[in-house]
Amino acid sequence: MRTSTKLTSLVSAAVLSLTLTACGSGDDAVTVGSKDFTENILLGEMLLQALEAEGIEVEDKIDLGGTEVNRGALTSGDIDVYPEYNGTGWTVHLGQEDPSSDPTELYTVTAEKDLADNEIKWVGLSPFNDTYGFAANGDLSASDGPFDLQGMADYLEATPDATVCLETEFPDRPDGLVLFEDATGYELPESQQQILDTGLIYTETSDGACDFGEVFTTDGRITELNLELVEDPGVFILYNVSYTMPVDVYDANAEIYDEVVETILAGLDNEKMASLNAQVDVDGVPASDVAAEYLTEVGIL
Repeated sequence: MRTSTKLTSLVSAAVLSLTLTACGSGDDAVTVGSKDFTENILLGEMLLQALEAEGIEVEDKIDLGGTEVNRGALTSGDIDVYPEYNGTGWTVHLGQEDPSSDPTELYTVTAEKDLADNEIKWVGLSPFNDTYGFAANGDLSASDGPFDLQGMADYLEATPDATVCLETEFPDRPDGLVLFEDATGYELPESQQQILDTGLIYTETSDGACDFGEVFTTDGRITELNLELVEDPGVFILYNVSYTMPVDVYDANAEIYDEVVETILAGLDNEKMASLNAQVDVDGVPASDVAAEYLTEVGIL
């Protein structure tokens, strides 16, 4: 039996309506958050635009704030999803110690425990590892370096007026400054700490206002500014990214989330992520535009 054009149109419209409702239209819109630094903002933008392309209604709360702000918003229901790092999940959110040095294993134990304890689902795993690190001022590195973490500690101990630029939460994070201090035996005094917004650390260290700066190792500004990474023998823990969301949010559209997240993350190795970050931080391209170009490149847009 042949279906009329009118009936086909009515059926198609009904299916589309049901699909949009199931995917989060109206009061069920998916609220996407992110942390307040470039890489996380880009990852948030990628997911937001990808979900829109799938016909899902979204609410934008990207650039929401720091780690605790986003996690609190997630567990309270103020947002439905944001990008998080496995090392942060294991040590900060779950309060665990001795994280695995294998990214897949760390993801697995973090995802399983967060799901069991908090009903939070971790979706996908990035190839890139955006771990913490330090960068030395390029002129200092040329004259007194290159530095590894122990060499940096020795220099700071021998040079009391030397300073390290740090972001607000780094001195108190269990995966932050304490790992450097435990590994090197040097406890960085407050007199050598200069607390700055994350974005200022790179320029202030490049300009010599700080001798060393805390950095993210996939930040595009490292290669573009007067900075030299301090060699890390494996002191700082892994930070591969996933998208985290309440399991009921995930279950509502699991196939869509799995497919979209896999497509987004598959091409993001360290080099690619650093280049995208540099487009925003060095070239001044809006994060939304960089995200859209990448999504076009991988076939989502």
